[in-house]
Amino acid sequence: MIRSRLILSALLLAASGTALPLAATPAAAEEAEASANAVAERYAMLLERDYVYPETGKRYAAAIRAAIAAGRYAPLSGAALAEALDADVNAVQPDGHLHVRPREGAAPPPDARTGKPRGPKPPVEQAGWIAPGIAFIRFNLFPDDAAVTATAAKFMADHADAKAIIFDIRSHNGGGIEQMNVIFPWLFAEPTRLVTMATRASVDESGEGPLGEDEGLRLVTGDPGMVTREHWATPNGDARLRDAKIYVLTSGATGSAAEHFALAMKHTHRGTLVGSATGGANHFGRGEELGGGFRAFIPVGRTCDPLTGRDWEGDGVQPDIAVAPADALVRVLTDLGIEAGEAKRLSDAHKPQWPMERRRPRAAKAAR
Repeated sequence: MIRSRLILSALLLAASGTALPLAATPAAAEEAEASANAVAERYAMLLERDYVYPETGKRYAAAIRAAIAAGRYAPLSGAALAEALDADVNAVQPDGHLHVRPREGAAPPPDARTGKPRGPKPPVEQAGWIAPGIAFIRFNLFPDDAAVTATAAKFMADHADAKAIIFDIRSHNGGGIEQMNVIFPWLFAEPTRLVTMATRASVDESGEGPLGEDEGLRLVTGDPGMVTREHWATPNGDARLRDAKIYVLTSGATGSAAEHFALAMKHTHRGTLVGSATGGANHFGRGEELGGGFRAFIPVGRTCDPLTGRDWEGDGVQPDIAVAPADALVRVLTDLGIEAGEAKRLSDAHKPQWPMERRRPRAAKAAR
């Protein structure tokens, strides 16, 4: 009844040209406080339950609950609440994937040339011959999308006579392994172990982990408390690209699954990485609803070099040839015999129109 009277009063005052600040009423304030604290508590619970390193997950949860008790989140909503939660967990231990977002998400950055809003970032751009015998393709994303996987497969088949392939992942921000699984079979002469992926066992055994059954993944024995799989490349029946030169262009914006791709090429010595260190966002995970219009990405696993056990969280995957990302394509083309002026022209025509640097500071290694 009280709430009904407040709404009716608001309508009457609005009709008379006087606004009632409903957010300032005790009932509205209590509701907002309860909502903010409920979002924060669910986030704490999920981190404690699912984060890839259990002890770090407990530390995250403790920091959030201390902030709830101190009243830090009660007056916040929208982006301000998300930013406060991000700041509090990253103060405990930075993680390149860990974040909270309002459900509506953020707008993409404006176009660098026109200053106008961009449309959706396309997963694949400029696939084709960049010069005689040299194929080029840019991936901005490895999505769970059969059409994009078919595009990647067709690119490999259509350019199977290339003497060199350039994979541009300078503006690639992540995804899955579906497109990798149609690229790698062309590049290896024998079955090859690419990377190791370990998921927190409680998450994997729930049946809701981010890694499903995939022909490229093999279950192996790993660390206690983790379910471990190895990603393998199995050759197809076509040998034409087995000896082709492979170059991978990288930048600080190269993240997550793109770093998986880069590490696989680097540690197998099948591809040459050219550019700068990648972004250092290693931990894979899944999105979770927090209620109140918020969603979190919770890292539940890690990917690492199967020979050393090292991952790239915070450090990035280091290039074989270190140059400014904007100059990486020029360097590759000149190495392949293209005259310098022509290489520069081609590079300018194939420059990513998305950022080639990290927007967040590099994360430190997580404590296990």
